[in-house]
Amino acid sequence: MPTKPFRRRKYDNLSQFRAELAYLLRNRKNLRHALKGETISGAFRQRLMLVVTSVNRCRYCAAYHSQVSLVAGLTHPEIAELLEGTIEDCPSEEIPALLYARQWAENNSYPDKEAYDELAGIYGVEKAELIELALKTIRVGNLSGNTFDYLLCRLSRGLWGCPELRQKSA
Repeated sequence: MPTKPFRRRKYDNLSQFRAELAYLLRNRKNLRHALKGETISGAFRQRLMLVVTSVNRCRYCAAYHSQVSLVAGLTHPEIAELLEGTIEDCPSEEIPALLYARQWAENNSYPDKEAYDELAGIYGVEKAELIELALKTIRVGNLSGNTFDYLLCRLSRGLWGCPELRQKSA
């Protein structure tokens, strides 16, 4: 067993995962709309994904969305900054949503009501709902990847799935 705790966010139980997956399935029509890029551009969506991933620290999502972000037009330095939690160099019209995404992720998908109201006031209710749906999508990916790593880490007694533990002990 690793001597240090697994520090990335993960699902604590199967019912959490099932509830979030069921939400996405219930909203799959809106999810398809959000992923088409008509209301939220591909680059904006990837910035949202990278901000949430920077909080949840899923290595699989970081790698995947870094590649997708390049295709969407982001640069390597911008991707690195987003994964480090820096958003100051992003387009100014996206900053409120990126700040919201960070707070949303830091609060385990339960932001302050005032924060959501501000988001809806800036972008409109429809776009705010699509932003939330994109955030929920990446959360499922992040926590699924981290839960997989947690199980690997536990089953292998720290040999696999928890590189942060090996790096700190080296």
